Amino acid sequence: MTWSRPISVLLAPALLLALGVAVLLLDGFGIPSSLGNRLFDTYQRHTSREIAGLPVKVLDLPAMDEDSLVRVTRLLAQQGARLVVFTAPLEPGPSPQSLSAKLPPGNDAARAALAKLPEPGHDLAAALQDIPGIVPVKLGVQGRHPNIKARFVYRGTRDPFAFAPRFESAAAPLTLLETHAAGSAAVTLLPDADGVVRRFALAVRVGNMLVPGVAAEALRVARGKADITVISDERDPLSFFKGVGIAALETNGKPIPAASDGRIWLHYAGNISGQILNPNALEAVPLKDAIVVVGAQGAMVTTPFGPASIASVTAEAIDNLASGDVLTRPSWMLLAEAALLLALGAVMIFLLGRFGLGWAAGVAMGGSVLLFLISWYLFVQAAQLMDAATPALALMVAFGAGAAAYIQDMRMAHAGLRMAFSDSLPRATIEKIARRPNLLNIEGETRTVTYLVCGVRGLAGLAAAYKDDAAGFTRLMQAALTPLIDQALAHGGTIDRLTADGFAAFWNAPLDDAEHAMHACEAANGMAIMSSRVTEHLAQDYRGLDAPPLVEIGVGVATGQVIAGGFGGYGRMGYSVNGGAVAMAGRIQALSHQYGPALVVANETKRAAERGFAFLEIDSIAAGPSDPPTTLYAIMGNSVSRASPKFRALTVFHDHIFQAIRKQQWQMARDLIAQCRRLSGASQKLYDLHLTRIAYFEKHPPGADWDGAFRPILE
Repeated sequence: MTWSRPISVLLAPALLLALGVAVLLLDGFGIPSSLGNRLFDTYQRHTSREIAGLPVKVLDLPAMDEDSLVRVTRLLAQQGARLVVFTAPLEPGPSPQSLSAKLPPGNDAARAALAKLPEPGHDLAAALQDIPGIVPVKLGVQGRHPNIKARFVYRGTRDPFAFAPRFESAAAPLTLLETHAAGSAAVTLLPDADGVVRRFALAVRVGNMLVPGVAAEALRVARGKADITVISDERDPLSFFKGVGIAALETNGKPIPAASDGRIWLHYAGNISGQILNPNALEAVPLKDAIVVVGAQGAMVTTPFGPASIASVTAEAIDNLASGDVLTRPSWMLLAEAALLLALGAVMIFLLGRFGLGWAAGVAMGGSVLLFLISWYLFVQAAQLMDAATPALALMVAFGAGAAAYIQDMRMAHAGLRMAFSDSLPRATIEKIARRPNLLNIEGETRTVTYLVCGVRGLAGLAAAYKDDAAGFTRLMQAALTPLIDQALAHGGTIDRLTADGFAAFWNAPLDDAEHAMHACEAANGMAIMSSRVTEHLAQDYRGLDAPPLVEIGVGVATGQVIAGGFGGYGRMGYSVNGGAVAMAGRIQALSHQYGPALVVANETKRAAERGFAFLEIDSIAAGPSDPPTTLYAIMGNSVSRASPKFRALTVFHDHIFQAIRKQQWQMARDLIAQCRRLSGASQKLYDLHLTRIAYFEKHPPGADWDGAFRPILE
């Protein structure tokens, strides 16, 4: 039987961690995309990019009628603009041919006049002869099928456009405009699920046709290319699982990374006010080689920076491609996020089971901070998007589940420990074991402990005094023993057993206690003080006896190796120790009444606690003829007492008594005892004992090889 952390404590965070990884990889409930997008928006608002590509300008017009567009187009051509991009369709007037068809018969003159009028878009088409232009294709609406001029080329062996966004329909501009324009492109922006535009498409599918995105088409026309070339991601190992898609757009410079569906993350500029043109002051602005994006005022979309016109977002997309300054989210990033979450979660769960809640909390919080730091570093240094929010949330949720299970388990363990050991273990020890159950090893181990036995002297006399008051005698013993036991517990001791006249306690088990001998001596010293207070209290509560009951204790303390573990049977188990130190402490306590001083320790305990207490040698005993002697010492006070002149004077003569006894110099020993009797702190009972032994040894010489131990009294 061992006390260990139940698997349920680790199972709860492990299951939630696995669920978190699954949600992260599969975008469960849209949580990762939502949290990640909000995080990336925050990054962009904090550190936006600077405009640094082809000169791209934005012109939002109050109306998209043909006269306005013709005027603007001709002005742009005069100013030397490189390209004009229309993001909103022409608002055509009535067609002369359609009006002619509606005339009643007999209006031949009117029909002839209408036939001489140009069709809508004629003037704009003529204006586009002077400057390259891109006309818009609206997605998802019914209209004329577009005639695409751009040709798509891919590097690879398999078609990478399978994942491109699909639309069932599209509306092309007027045939006359499309014929005279340098290109036509999809201008419909594709927002995310929350309505925010964060990405733009290189190409979309309309039926079986590929329609270029307006940014890709603008870059093609501006650079005089016939093709839009993309690179397949078939070399990406992940393509074995998700299929082949687009890896990047090929440009004159470095390839521009894209998602497998051909969409690219927009890297927004913080302030594009310098790129916005005033439609009433075009003549005053230098537009040499500029790409001018023309849109309709009021046509707005939502961006991470708030509302923005479609034309301005399109301009940002063109500038992103022209400069190559785009945000990227590599295909392996999702796996990296999952791996980081798994690693941090595994460490957190391990520490929760091994060391408890504090270390696990440190990993959960520190790991979350680390995730955000890595994410921020990748954004700033490499323009890469790593979602730290979802793994951090999953890690904290897993920790929360583990913490709840841990706290509940600790409560149950604490309750169980209190039921099993409330009378034997200090509260602090129970708390520690509840947090780390592996500290309580019930299977058995060898430990060095300090064992203390405390008993009330003269129990038979006290019982006789209370022979007519059994309940009073019980209350007396409770009043006498409770403060003594409290002293043992207060100094970290474990209560081993209780008897009618006393109890036993030990230190350095089940928890490590490097100062176990010192703490045992401190507890013994406290017991002597408490026994005096109990006697004083009983004197005040005198019951009419011949004399107030005198509660006098005897304490024996020994240090040595024992076997510690769970002992018992028939379903009853208790933590205890067994070994030589246990027997020695009991023997010392049984002999303590002979010496006078109440607190007696063996030599091993004295050596371990010598720096903190005043010790006085009182005897040397042995269990049998061949057993080595054990020197006994009385605790005479703390380190302050040891430094007092009275105690030092006593020890000078007292120590020589035992030297004389070991040398069998009996008369010298008598003389020294006589001198010590007159000194402060001397125990007359102790000296009477040794005078009796000296007389015994004079009649029964111990022999030349005697080790100084008095054995007959133990037989």
